[in-house]
Amino acid sequence: MQQSEINLSESEATVEVICDDTASEGTATIEAEDSALAGDKAAPTVEADPEENSELLPDDELEDDDQFAVQQPGELYEHFALTVDKGQSSLRIDKFLTCRLENASRNRIQEAVNNGNILVNNIPIKASYKVKPLDQISIVMPYPRRDVEIIPEDIPLNIVYEDDDLLIVNKPAGMVVHPGHGNYMGTLVNALAFHFQEAPVFEGKDMRAGLVHRIDKNTSGLLVVAKNSQAHAFLSKQFFDHSILRRYVALVWGNFEQDGGRIEGNVGRGVHERMRMVVFPDGSAGKTAVTHYKVLQRFGYVTLVECRLETGRTHQIRVHMEYIGHPLFNDDRYGGNRILRGTTFSKYRQFVENCFALMPRHALHALNLGFVHPTTHEQILFESELPEDFQTLIARWRSYAAGINNQELRIKN
Repeated sequence: MQQSEINLSESEATVEVICDDTASEGTATIEAEDSALAGDKAAPTVEADPEENSELLPDDELEDDDQFAVQQPGELYEHFALTVDKGQSSLRIDKFLTCRLENASRNRIQEAVNNGNILVNNIPIKASYKVKPLDQISIVMPYPRRDVEIIPEDIPLNIVYEDDDLLIVNKPAGMVVHPGHGNYMGTLVNALAFHFQEAPVFEGKDMRAGLVHRIDKNTSGLLVVAKNSQAHAFLSKQFFDHSILRRYVALVWGNFEQDGGRIEGNVGRGVHERMRMVVFPDGSAGKTAVTHYKVLQRFGYVTLVECRLETGRTHQIRVHMEYIGHPLFNDDRYGGNRILRGTTFSKYRQFVENCFALMPRHALHALNLGFVHPTTHEQILFESELPEDFQTLIARWRSYAAGINNQELRIKN
């Protein structure tokens, strides 16, 4: 198998808020928003970058990993940040934060430290770490900060697997993962909040409701949901370490010269179109993103590919495929909803229009999800079938390609 590689550079953004570090022990100066550290309290007053606080945008702007998972978490979101005062004496990080986070126990903080959710100067540390003057401390989680109350809704779920720690759900296309601007009801989180109201992780009508990651509204496929805080932390750490296996199937425009390849390039919001993600070749903006692809079937004008995510940025597969000249079939945001390859014959044009109508969304499905179980510590792998619209679309293109090949053979003979 031939491999092609596209290499770009990396850039990261940070957020900071200053906190009074002179408070005496036992005095809470900032409330902990995250339930992994505290109870159901208000978030600290920190202004988040729109790219980080993706709740400001519709859920179809999000992808593993989009966005919770974390993004990426995977992508991770900063929930709390402070700069240690220059006069601060040496003190263990867990004790230091216990004094400054309201309703956050030392055990909770130690658990967060052990799972890589607390960074000092952008580096995960141990619970024994002693803070130093001017240290930059941040708490990162695989989901955005909460600003929406979750209303449980009795919405049927396609649950592939469930045990005491987690469940695997096969999300249909068209379902928004979590509430956000313009989508406050009918989401996957609303459904989870109803079906698992007694689970500890769903108490307090939390915005995350056990989510560890997410996929776009019009992407179908597998998601893992944690049912307790320990499972959530364990799974989130795997996303943070990029050890989660995530394979997608996509139908894209055009043919590939190679049978597979690697796309690497910073992904961030467009300067002029904030609803679109773009690749920054010089690494001047965005976040590092890596997608591996493999050709599964060639249909001449379109190709069925498998995409494996190494990172989980917003719209990562969609924007990476557009960047290398192969937009997803019928992806209206990235130019795949028009005829990009093929003939000018009206019969072909009608065929493509029929395919667009058959699958009125971008052709992307989260096929596989693999990770280490939080309790058994065994490696487990899940797979879901392609939805009916995707299967029918592939069958149509396979039939069309076979007809073209037969016609070419007749002409040669």
